[in-house]
Amino acid sequence: MSSFNVLRRRVLPDSSSETSRAPSPNPVFRDKDGEPVTLVTASKLKKLSSHRSKRRQWLLFGLGGLFGIVVAAFFAQQNDVINLEGLMDINLVSLLDAIPAGIVNDAKDITRHERETVNYDSFTVGLHLQSQGVKARHPVIMIPGVISTGLESWGTEEVSRQYFRKRLWGSWSMMRALVLDKASWKRHIMLDKLTGLDPPGIKLRAAQGFDAADFFITGYWIWSKILENLATLGYDPSNAFTAAYDWRLSCEKLELRDHYFTRLKAHIETGVKTSGEKVVLVSHSMGSQVLFYFLHWVEAEGHGNGGPDWVDTFVDSWINISGSMLGALKGLPAVLSGEMKDTAQLNAFAVYGLEKFLAKHERVELFRAMPGASSMLPMGGNAVWGNKTWAPDDSSNQTISYGTFINFKESNSTQSPANLTVEESHAYLMKNSDTWYRDQVQRTYSYGVAHSKAEVEENGKDAKKWMNPLETRLPLAPHLKIYCFYGVGKRTERSYWYREDRDPMSKINVTIDTSITYGEIDRGVIMGEGDGTVPLMSNGYMCAKGWRINRYNPAGVTVKVYEMPHEPDRFSPRGGPNTGDHVDILGRASLNDLILRVAGGKGNHIEENYVSNIREYSEKVKIYDDR
Repeated sequence: MSSFNVLRRRVLPDSSSETSRAPSPNPVFRDKDGEPVTLVTASKLKKLSSHRSKRRQWLLFGLGGLFGIVVAAFFAQQNDVINLEGLMDINLVSLLDAIPAGIVNDAKDITRHERETVNYDSFTVGLHLQSQGVKARHPVIMIPGVISTGLESWGTEEVSRQYFRKRLWGSWSMMRALVLDKASWKRHIMLDKLTGLDPPGIKLRAAQGFDAADFFITGYWIWSKILENLATLGYDPSNAFTAAYDWRLSCEKLELRDHYFTRLKAHIETGVKTSGEKVVLVSHSMGSQVLFYFLHWVEAEGHGNGGPDWVDTFVDSWINISGSMLGALKGLPAVLSGEMKDTAQLNAFAVYGLEKFLAKHERVELFRAMPGASSMLPMGGNAVWGNKTWAPDDSSNQTISYGTFINFKESNSTQSPANLTVEESHAYLMKNSDTWYRDQVQRTYSYGVAHSKAEVEENGKDAKKWMNPLETRLPLAPHLKIYCFYGVGKRTERSYWYREDRDPMSKINVTIDTSITYGEIDRGVIMGEGDGTVPLMSNGYMCAKGWRINRYNPAGVTVKVYEMPHEPDRFSPRGGPNTGDHVDILGRASLNDLILRVAGGKGNHIEENYVSNIREYSEKVKIYDDR
């Protein structure tokens, strides 16, 4: 038996056997659920907690050191600094024997608890509803978000053969290619800057089927828990389908290159024909924007040619999960300077490593060469996001309004002008971008507001406005039902402090000013309300108010909001069954319950649930109903 197998068996508990328990001594105290309770004094409990905490710290320190040695060996092999053959001679069993028994036991406890938190609700939500008589009724079609869809290479040119049928987004193959051959990975993942399509000799396509979206990389689930619970109600590939897409492409190019919307229309019509029931569409994040575009495309003459009754005929419900309907504010600094909170708040050593690995100007080029990503730039301008002195989601105790989206500590040059609103930040981005990117964005997207019914109706003829719910309307489908499910209570990027980038080696003009930290500002980033990725105003405004304005919803489509507070399990790396995180919410027990109820034809029993102040904020937005 190898050393690694021995190590696994010595540290990790055997999942095939149950832990034996000695009988409790009399008298037996039990909690409200009937479980036995052992009483200890407060002082003893404090000592136990302190002792256990120290042991756990030593465990993490020791295992972290061992992990560091292995990682260092992996990277050092390129420079022959460490002899890997010598490393393989290490006797891991002897190493384990040298570790105190208490630390080994703690490792077992932590591993057991992590296994329990990761597998907290596999199948259980569906089995519970099944016991209540809920079963598969409507065909379900899922439209994933950016992180949810893997991209695999189908190129057969010499530069691509090593990657054939391997995922260059959403797998360990991506990690390996990025680390060992960054230039080749970038050449494959970036689209042609002028055409917005595949570069010559490169061919990346969205992976298909449930495998395309259930896991991002091995162990990091995305849609798998939803699929598990759907299966318990009777869903399988005959009545459930994942409509994966190449999220790098603009919607126009998705149809041009992949015939994506044509195929999505066919899947929906087939689902209705084979089941005799309308479909339920389930979208997440950017997938909600793609689906909103589809609802226009499918009925438009010269495009889907479905006619004005198509959506009402074929679609029962739209489940909009964490939909970035008005974009994501973090999308603008990503294409402006290649930064966001995750990069701005790294320590100096980590920033140095990141810059050496993928510099800011490389990240800017990468993001801009993915036209689909620019659909995430904020929509609604100052009416939604505020002006220089005010924003609808400002709180009474704020010292700086969210309305100034990009702030400059020193505003004395063309690169660092006065503080900018969202509208002005968008104009600043366009002014300081390459011509190819500026032309691409202005030709493909629109980020404004239509303030009259006449404008909305006219915009319905312009495909570049189909992604913007503030410029176009919902379909004329009075029987359609929309469910907006999203998390709240997790701090989310809302505005930024910038400075001129004076580094002579830099190829960008400005950068987030990480030296500013006070009050609400953390290393140049001001946090607001949201789900950790998409701000509350984008997740909630259209659902809570926008689609209740007649010109945006003239058919009176029913819209229900169900907000879920972010209440993470501190022992779970993914937040556990009550997370409200933008991605991890897909594994949330209550979200799975709601999805299954809608799919099973029980959505009419769902009552609205508001946790945040979105309704109050929405009333302050400077968009009004027709007089």
